[in-house]
Amino acid sequence: MNNLHNKILAELENIDEIFTALPSKIKLPYLTTLELAGVAALIHNFYNGIENILKQILISKNIELPDGKSWHRDIIDTAVKLNIISEECKLDISQYLAFRHFFSHAYALDLYYEKMEPLVEKMQDAFTLLKKDISKYL
Repeated sequence: MNNLHNKILAELENIDEIFTALPSKIKLPYLTTLELAGVAALIHNFYNGIENILKQILISKNIELPDGKSWHRDIIDTAVKLNIISEECKLDISQYLAFRHFFSHAYALDLYYEKMEPLVEKMQDAFTLLKKDISKYL
């Protein structure tokens, strides 16, 4: 379990660094397209870190990772089913999953601060809930 503990801690530290780089939602309307793309990448990284944590926990439980077209969503659903995260946490992080999908397939010119503002605003709360839910693995 120590190996899992270290992997989770590393991901949590990486996510903490995202908050250091992330501008406040108040600044979002004034960012250039390039700066908004950077914010979008940070939001994307935030979700990737969460997903990495969930994957490591599933692997530690010898649960086969989902595959196929919906594997990202299936990881979250499996984590809820196994009581790794709460339904409330699932709802919070699902909006970051949706953004991850959008960001992976969009052009930087399709990024608008109005769409990212609620994600930036709620990110710390989502992270706090995730940490509470996975605390049993630390």
